[in-house]
Amino acid sequence: MSNCQSSETNLPKHVAIIMDGNGRWAKSRGKTRVAGHKVGVESVRATVTRARELGIEALTLFAFSSENWQRPEQEVSVLMDLFMFVLTREVKRLHKHGIRFQLIGDISGFSAKLQEKIKQAEQLTSANQGMVLSVAANYGGRWDITHACQNIAQKVANGELSADQITEQLINQETSTAILPELDLLIRTGGDYRISNFLLWQAAYAEFYFTETLWPDFNEDAFEAAVSSFGQRERRFGQTGEQVQQKN
Repeated sequence: MSNCQSSETNLPKHVAIIMDGNGRWAKSRGKTRVAGHKVGVESVRATVTRARELGIEALTLFAFSSENWQRPEQEVSVLMDLFMFVLTREVKRLHKHGIRFQLIGDISGFSAKLQEKIKQAEQLTSANQGMVLSVAANYGGRWDITHACQNIAQKVANGELSADQITEQLINQETSTAILPELDLLIRTGGDYRISNFLLWQAAYAEFYFTETLWPDFNEDAFEAAVSSFGQRERRFGQTGEQVQQKN
């Protein structure tokens, strides 16, 4: 048992994860990239379970970026099938544990069948009061900001809003994560040190945690290590360390 629960004040409210390394994990074992994605589903289940047990309010997983359409057609096709399968199989489990599911991203790029499955999962869990699990699919941080700006521009055009009423808070309310707490911790597995167009607006003051662990090997202990690391950091938000300590 980790000591994470004993320091709830240092627990991140919102954790996001770039789940990287499925393909490399599979290649190193002489398997197809698709096999890595399938094994990665088990890491998703373990992470969601542990995050819920720890009392984290929101978990956001980067499943499929808007740039991933450029990958080999067969891999994209299998990913879509896997997404459909996991949604069908897992949504009842999420609902049982009071988890609210939402998909963030441009769902218009998906098949009508997958769009319907997404809507059904969101509707089934919409009243749940537990952790919010957001899956980012066909998502990009620049798309998110652009979409928010388009919504605001339309309100200005309709006379509902004037330009000087546009604030950071207003833009935030138009992003796809509007219902979530501020992003506290951004984890990336797989050894790369970049955020790959993920939650650009939301990551302004997030703590970053990079690990060499490939996603299929990322288990509950690895997740707790990331959360524990967050708890040891001093978050200053532009202030000095002395100012932060005085507040505490």
